[in-house]
Amino acid sequence: MYNKEAFTIQQQIDRLKDRGLSISDSDDVSHYLSHISYYRLAGYWWPMQQDKINHIFKSGSKFNDVVALYNFDRELRLLLFDVIEKIEISLRTKLIYHLSHEFDPWWFQNFTIFQSAPDLVKTLSAIEGEIERSKDVFIKEHKKKHKDDGRFPPAWKSLEQTSFGALSKLYGNLKNTVAAKDIIAQEFGTVNHTYLPSWLQTIAQIRNYCAHHSRLWNRNLPGSPKLLSNPPHAWVKDIPRSNEFQFLYVHLCCMKYLLNVIQPENHFAEQLSNLLAKYPNVDPKALGLKENWQDESLWKK
Repeated sequence: MYNKEAFTIQQQIDRLKDRGLSISDSDDVSHYLSHISYYRLAGYWWPMQQDKINHIFKSGSKFNDVVALYNFDRELRLLLFDVIEKIEISLRTKLIYHLSHEFDPWWFQNFTIFQSAPDLVKTLSAIEGEIERSKDVFIKEHKKKHKDDGRFPPAWKSLEQTSFGALSKLYGNLKNTVAAKDIIAQEFGTVNHTYLPSWLQTIAQIRNYCAHHSRLWNRNLPGSPKLLSNPPHAWVKDIPRSNEFQFLYVHLCCMKYLLNVIQPENHFAEQLSNLLAKYPNVDPKALGLKENWQDESLWKK
C-alpha cells in the first residue's frame, strides 16, 4: 500500500541535498519548486542519478543544470509546436480540397470510403464534440441557417474545428483506393499512401506532448514512421535505424521534410541549432541527433 505523505518545499530541498544534488543559495530553488512541481522536474534530474533505486545523484550534479534542461525542453516544445502548426494547417487544407472534389463536402461521413467503420465512428464522435464546443461564428450561423440538415457542416467548416490527431486518423483510415490519399502523399513528397500515415500519427503524438507541456527531452517516443528508401526531395544520408526511432531525431527529420515542402524558406535548422547553442549542457544524443546533423542536405534547405 502506498503510504508516503506530501513533503513541504523545504523537505523537498533537504531530500535533494541529502541525495547529493548540489544546490546553492543563488539557485532560488524554493521559488522554482513553488511554480514547477517536484515530479515534473524529476524527469530532468533522473539521468543525473547514479543509483536510481535510492535516488543518489552522481558527483557534480547541480540544480541549475536541471533548470537549464527544463527550460531547453520548454523552448524545444514551443519551436516544434510552431512547425507542427504549419503541417496541420496544410494537411487540413489538402483533405478538405481533394476529398470534397473527389466525393462531396460530407465525404468524412461516408463510411464506404474508409477502412474501419468503428474507427470512423470514434473520429466522428470527436469531431462532433469539437463542433459542439466551437464558438466560431460560421459554425453558429450554419447551425442556425441549416438546423433541419442532420449532417455535420461541410468539410470546409467541420474540419476547421478538428484536431491534428483526428485529421491524421481520417487520412490514415481512408481506403487505399481513394485517389486523394495518394495525391496528398505525392504533394507532400512522400510518394504514396504507404508512408505518410505513420508520419502523421507520430507527429500528432508529439503535438500532444507539446500541447500538454510534457517532457520531450530524453523521452522514449512511441511510433515508427515508415521511411522512404529514395525520397524525391532532400533527405538524410545517415538514416536513423529502427532502434533509434524512440529518440526525437527521426521525427524531427520527418517534420523538416514536410516543412521544406510547405514552407521552402524556413528557419527550422537555424532555430534548432541556436537552441542547442543556448543550452550547451544539453546532450544532443539524448534527442538522438546525429553528429554533424546540420550538414545533411535535408537540414541545409
